[in-house]
Amino acid sequence: MAGGKVRKQHRGGGAGSGHQHYQGGVPFEKSKGQHILKNPMLVETIVQKSGIKPTDVVLEIGPGTGNLTKKLLEVAKSVVAVEIDPRMVLELQRRFRGTSHSAQLKVIQGDVLRCDLPYFDICVANIPYQISSPLTFKLLSHRPAFRCAIIMFQREFAMRLVANPGDTLYCRLSVNTQLLARVSHLLKVGRNNFRPPPKVDSSVVRIEPRKPLPPVSFKEWDGLVRLCFNRKNKTLGSIFRQKTVLSLLEKNYKTLQALQLSQKGSVEDNKENADDVSVLADAIGDFNMDTDVEKGDEDMDVEDADIGGSGDGSSFKEKVLEVLKQGDFAEKRASKLTQVDFLYLLSLFNKAGIHFS
Repeated sequence: MAGGKVRKQHRGGGAGSGHQHYQGGVPFEKSKGQHILKNPMLVETIVQKSGIKPTDVVLEIGPGTGNLTKKLLEVAKSVVAVEIDPRMVLELQRRFRGTSHSAQLKVIQGDVLRCDLPYFDICVANIPYQISSPLTFKLLSHRPAFRCAIIMFQREFAMRLVANPGDTLYCRLSVNTQLLARVSHLLKVGRNNFRPPPKVDSSVVRIEPRKPLPPVSFKEWDGLVRLCFNRKNKTLGSIFRQKTVLSLLEKNYKTLQALQLSQKGSVEDNKENADDVSVLADAIGDFNMDTDVEKGDEDMDVEDADIGGSGDGSSFKEKVLEVLKQGDFAEKRASKLTQVDFLYLLSLFNKAGIHFS
């Protein structure tokens, strides 16, 4: 997150020439999501809202040339800065070399999604928007859990994170993030605060991991939520009557039953004792949850069909529908369900021996 004075330089080349934006002599590249935060008051505000203590280790993602880094070093015990661009790494090291802050700063060159993150108390970041979803869940899978993260996201993504049941932007991303963390919107940042200005406005969000995490397998939780939000404005009764859904659930049901018989219940013991941290980490690559687009009716599977043409399929369908009836969920829609609703629904399915992972 870079701010301060910026000079623009014209590049030669006739009709194809354009403007290149520089900070500290280093050209910024829009293709890498590099936008300079030119409003120093915003930098001050972000640092203030981070609530950094003198004993805190701060993780900064995408420090650029270090304008925010400088403010963080003034209030924190130390800063670990992760930067993918080697030009920015050199500029960052040059800027703080020989200063009173040099011993407080550690710079890691690499892709934040691929590198191992060290211990930190607080994360502060202005990130390329294309990594918003996977980065959010990588941070939430980090152990030991940090105190909070103050992150600038594309505004619509941020509003999805904080959306409530019934909101237009309420989606799988909202439900999964809020299961693992308390999320609050701090401030809106207009696109004109950046140079070059991005195409969209931004928002700064505070994310506080829940401690302890809810006692639920995250992989199974996401299996249910993904299914429900595939067509979030359809009733759950309609979703769970689909032939494909019933077929997949029944196959999983029979597989688990067979394993339980062969292992004398050890499958359930393992499920209860599973390490949700590793499960969450394994799931990171699948979190492309920026949008939830409902499929058209032409993609809807045939409802009320027996599975495999046998009576077993019909019997299993009745088992599934009985779960929905028991919790009064058949006529409800995912777009209106709360965290408590999803937890209750998952518990009812599990009690009936139906699992989603």
